[in-house]
Amino acid sequence: MTAKLNRLITKEYQPFIKWVGGKRGLLEQILPLFPKEFNNYYEPFIGGGAVFFKLFSKGVLKNKKVILSDINEELINTYNIIKNRPFELIKKLEKYKEQHSKDFYYKIRELDRKSNYNKLSNLEKATRFIYLNKTCFNGLYRVNKKGYFNTPIGSYKNPNIANRDLILSASEALQDVTIKEQSFKEVLQYAKRGDLVYFDPPYYPLNKTSNFTSYDSNYFLENEQFELFELFYKLSENGVKVIQSNSDTEFIKNLYKNYDIKIVNANRFINSKSNGRGKITEVLIRSKAW
Repeated sequence: MTAKLNRLITKEYQPFIKWVGGKRGLLEQILPLFPKEFNNYYEPFIGGGAVFFKLFSKGVLKNKKVILSDINEELINTYNIIKNRPFELIKKLEKYKEQHSKDFYYKIRELDRKSNYNKLSNLEKATRFIYLNKTCFNGLYRVNKKGYFNTPIGSYKNPNIANRDLILSASEALQDVTIKEQSFKEVLQYAKRGDLVYFDPPYYPLNKTSNFTSYDSNYFLENEQFELFELFYKLSENGVKVIQSNSDTEFIKNLYKNYDIKIVNANRFINSKSNGRGKITEVLIRSKAW
């Protein structure tokens, strides 16, 4: 498949979806803080995959083992479809684009409420996932406590639902990558000394009203942040090179006070109120300074 893809696409590797907290706008700040040398690469909260796609574009993942994972079943299924069945996916997305309307959007959004949703094929689920991501409000993947996607439709005039070049380039980048649906804790089972692990978890809330911490039906609050810290510590003690992005809060900075913490400037794009968007600081935590 790779040879065929090479003839059809240019060498640009970028995320095929928008993702809350995605790192596309921070790459110039954070990548210079990554180690220049490492063995294999693991990203347990893959999300939109901006860091992975940039590292792949730079050629630094060549001949390395790469495992991308997430607990979000819909997301991981879509990555696997992108990797293995890109042409079929494009064909179905083109059909969705032809039918796109407000009524069609809500019809597709409601599918996960149906008792027969799990009977849909993996290809159909991936098509739905990308279609909703490209047409929902701000590309915000959000589910309620029952796990149902509940973001309203966006106000796009001509959403790029079936982006052929983007999908094919992402597929090429993923050809030699292992993609897994699993907890972030599993990385402890295979990351070894000299490997690099990049954590980009749901951020610890900035305040009590900043409570969007779940991209699936699982929450990621203090207990989960403590579990992540313990994993960060164990990996570091085992000689693994560990990096984590998180919110610039006293809770996080106190938790990782014995590690190297860098402040990065980010833009907050997703907020229901326009005055709630703008510049914000985040932290990049490293197991050691390189």
